[in-house]
Amino acid sequence: MASYSSWTYDVFLSFRGEDTRRGFTYDLYNALKQSGIHVFMDDTGIGRGEEISVSLEQAIERSRMALVILSPDYASSRWCLNELVKIMECRLTLGQVAIPIFYKVDPGDVRYKKGRYGEAMRLHEQRFGRESDRVLRWKQALTEAANLAGFISTPRG
Repeated sequence: MASYSSWTYDVFLSFRGEDTRRGFTYDLYNALKQSGIHVFMDDTGIGRGEEISVSLEQAIERSRMALVILSPDYASSRWCLNELVKIMECRLTLGQVAIPIFYKVDPGDVRYKKGRYGEAMRLHEQRFGRESDRVLRWKQALTEAANLAGFISTPRG
């Protein structure tokens, strides 16, 4: 287990930029920062010239907690799914806290790969193969995340 002193960030935000960057995630990021919480968000935490995938994995490993914003198109992004696999690994190996936020999605759709999550996984299966390790890891990570106690956010208006 990692010790408190090894954490660089209090919170890592995992999100699908197209869905939530300019609204929910940006507002959440700002609220956390204003509360004195050290937050990693991909467009503020990666330096120019750094390799993105390596930087994201390191940021996940160095975060005490991950907030996973499961929005309608989260599962369509291989980047998001790879982040989620890493977060679920760090939850087990480093004792990281992972909290899902179901933003405009039903937790059952994530858990059972229905609706947009089902369609996204079918497309990944077509591309990589139904039994590919990558797709199986993504499905498992989605199920694990959906089984965690989290928050359901249904925006007003």
